[in-house]
Amino acid sequence: MKLARRLCSLLLSLLVLSAAVFWIARLAPGDPLVSYYGQRAERMTPEQRAREEARLGLDAPIHVQYVRWLRNALHGDLGVSFKYKRDVVDVIRGRVSNTLLLGGVGFALIFSMALGLGLLCARFEGRPLDKILCKLGTLSSCIPEFWLSLLLILIFSVYLRVLPSSGAWSVDGGGAADRLRHLILPMTVVVTGHLWYYAYMIRNRLLEEVRADYVLLARSTGLGRRRVLLRHCLRNALPSYLSIMAISVPHIMGGTYVVETVFSYPGIGTLCYESARYQDYDLLMVLCLLSGAVVIVCNMLAQAINEHIDPRVRAAAAERAEADGHG
Repeated sequence: MKLARRLCSLLLSLLVLSAAVFWIARLAPGDPLVSYYGQRAERMTPEQRAREEARLGLDAPIHVQYVRWLRNALHGDLGVSFKYKRDVVDVIRGRVSNTLLLGGVGFALIFSMALGLGLLCARFEGRPLDKILCKLGTLSSCIPEFWLSLLLILIFSVYLRVLPSSGAWSVDGGGAADRLRHLILPMTVVVTGHLWYYAYMIRNRLLEEVRADYVLLARSTGLGRRRVLLRHCLRNALPSYLSIMAISVPHIMGGTYVVETVFSYPGIGTLCYESARYQDYDLLMVLCLLSGAVVIVCNMLAQAINEHIDPRVRAAAAERAEADGHG
């Protein structure tokens, strides 16, 4: 029953999102015929423009266009990209692996390093190491990702010429080593922009546990701070840690999109920017729905993790279900 309710909530949210994106995209300034025909669209006569708009289904009222798009989408036809002249699914399929590589590796690095930093700061709370790391982390988290990207390009690509400034691979290939060289700068920005935000959350959560009564009892038996932190505090903080990981996926994904655009990295983020810039309606719709689905599913996953791990949340959910049943 709970799974069916969440599935209905997901579908309803995606339906509302699709209608909002469809309406806003078509009200935005720009000429979709330029995306499809390029400079030829500017030389078209009014009769030619009317004929091509009718062929592309752009002549009908917006609500009629939306109903037509929704009907086709439910039958598996998500449309054709105006810019690439290919099915939107094929266009996205060619880019999604690059975003998964950048975002996936970045996600793993962020949370493995955040856990280590959080434990380190909690272990040496109030000492010089903790204060230095907190100040450095606060400073790094305040740097805009686009500015840091441009700074790294200027230093390592323009001045030192040791790393590529854009793309995911060289024109002549180069294998895994070449892919790694192209990942270094965008990966650095992704990790730097998000690392301390989550490390600080983990640090504070661990310090809450350190000040709990059971820790005072454990310390009174002779256990050291390091042992208590690893054996007791970390275990109790893990539910919050897993929940933070699930909620953070949209946050990190958004940062990845910005980094892809600055570095001209051929991923979903660059594709989102291009589809919005060139009024590539069908491609923009699918990308927005895909991103929206990731956000909604991750929030649902975080809630499910909390309910499964944390007995207090599970008890509250059971009480709500019982109240709904009696109502």
